[in-house]
Amino acid sequence: MKRLVTGTAALGAATLGYAVAIERRHWTLRTAELPVLADGSRPIKVLHISDLHMLPGQESKQRWVAELDQLEPDLVVNTGDNLAHRRAVPGVIRALGPLLSRPGVFVFGSNDYYAPKPKNPARYLMPRGRKKRVHGRHLPWRDLRAAFIEHGWLDLTHVRRTLTAAGQEVFVAGVDDPHLHRDRYADIAGRPSHSAALRLGITHSPEPRVLDPFASDGYDLVLAGHTHGGQLRVPGVGALVTNCELDRSRARGVSRWGADMWLHVSAGLGTSPYAPARFACPPEASLLTLVPRDADQRNIKKAARRKAPSDVR
Repeated sequence: MKRLVTGTAALGAATLGYAVAIERRHWTLRTAELPVLADGSRPIKVLHISDLHMLPGQESKQRWVAELDQLEPDLVVNTGDNLAHRRAVPGVIRALGPLLSRPGVFVFGSNDYYAPKPKNPARYLMPRGRKKRVHGRHLPWRDLRAAFIEHGWLDLTHVRRTLTAAGQEVFVAGVDDPHLHRDRYADIAGRPSHSAALRLGITHSPEPRVLDPFASDGYDLVLAGHTHGGQLRVPGVGALVTNCELDRSRARGVSRWGADMWLHVSAGLGTSPYAPARFACPPEASLLTLVPRDADQRNIKKAARRKAPSDVR
């Protein structure tokens, strides 16, 4: 029994050490191909970035994200939680700098508005209705928003817009963070343009109450973040929590939502500074290649494929 206890403790310590020291810095590119464009459209490459949770001095993360510009995406989508510190705005801009010259859209998440605070990890296993929300200090999200807009990115907070990507019309719309109950879908409700090659919705937290109206209105694809993919996943089981009402099987990657809409949830690139660990869930950005719905289904990848960081360079 003593050996069992000692061995279990050693294994736990080794796992925690790996999760904190190695995996949370194992920057990973996830790729997927989705048949969501209007028939006859040309492919569109979308780079999905979420949950940077940037702290001052995270230079490795900043360099890796900046190198994603080499992928030459047609559109960059940022689904929020960029900040984890009041002095992190310059680091976010350094990371996204090369990408800010490309067409881009964004919404914010709770950790753009409020700094993280220490929390009991067990609270994530509690029913959501029993949790008391605790906010940290206000973060300079207005400064970050101004920088994004100055570089030409579109703020989609309760906004519907049309933009051009890969020479084609893309209809985009977004909501403020449902995790904070700041979403007002009624402000963007209605059918999107039928002439667009793509009808794209974005939100930080993938709450079903927001995904359902996007699907009902006829959007082709919704991008979200927030879940961290579960952050600590159990091999063979997957995510234990999503920190929202989304079911655990959709905590990261691609899935269908209803008959006609696709959903992509990014596991994100960061963690709270008070829970700096990832296990079986490396930090990620996603390159989504969107193709026409009439594409040969035999060539459609049904699951995301991971690439090592070296594949980006």
